[in-house]
Amino acid sequence: MIKVNNQFFELLEEYRECFDEEQFVGRYSDILDKYDYVVGDYGYDQLRLKGFYNDTNKKAELSKRFSTIQDYLLEYCNFGCPYFIVKNVTTEAQKNQAQDQSHTEEAPEDKLKDVKIQPTIQNTED
Repeated sequence: MIKVNNQFFELLEEYRECFDEEQFVGRYSDILDKYDYVVGDYGYDQLRLKGFYNDTNKKAELSKRFSTIQDYLLEYCNFGCPYFIVKNVTTEAQKNQAQDQSHTEEAPEDKLKDVKIQPTIQNTED
């Protein structure tokens, strides 16, 4: 498990044993927090990072989905360059936590159904 800022990552794939946690942490930018996967590739001894979303994310551009990572590596990276793929397990945990909270949290209307209003008795003595 790799921790960067408040994000946790799991190494999924590594080509040419290139993953270096120190370099990854040093190069990481919080703009990558929103992605489900981060690909790191090396060209001219420079680490480059690019984010990708889950394939199930229909709002994401097709070119930024997990299934297009191989296309990215072939088209935008140096041929045969070392690369790695990490999965952001924090975003997955946050989504699961948000779903759990939405299922267990009562709606405001549900909270009101148990409230009983008592009639008030006015004293009519003058």
